Amino acid sequence: MRVSKLGHAVLKVRSLAVSVPFYRDVLGLTEVARHGGRMVFFSCGENHHDLALLEIGEQAAAPFERQVGLYHLAFKVGDSLDELRACRDNLAAHGVELDGQSDHRVSQSLYCHDPDGIMIELYVDADPALWRDDPGAVAHIGALKL
Repeated sequence: MRVSKLGHAVLKVRSLAVSVPFYRDVLGLTEVARHGGRMVFFSCGENHHDLALLEIGEQAAAPFERQVGLYHLAFKVGDSLDELRACRDNLAAHGVELDGQSDHRVSQSLYCHDPDGIMIELYVDADPALWRDDPGAVAHIGALKL
């Protein structure tokens, strides 16, 4: 068996009323369906759905830093640093604080958190030859100045 790609992710969130506007209005994902009042499905545009949110209730505990599970979810926002700057400006316009930015050599990234504390990476890719010629380049983390 060989997996060919990651198809979608489902995140557990406290409130759809709070989380849907973040993923739809801030990140720009397209809402494609709802199910049973507890799930919302989103597409990035080329797949039937790329992300779903499952509401589990306001009493749900926040993610702990030192627990097994999802570290972050990454969304590609373009192919240029200008597009990454526009992403940064969009986050600021929506009152979303940046938690960091990094140059990974193979990509450049901004980091923030969704309303439930799940880390979100927003990135642009660098030239694919960088990782094709040197697969180890993916492990690089350096400072990024926008």
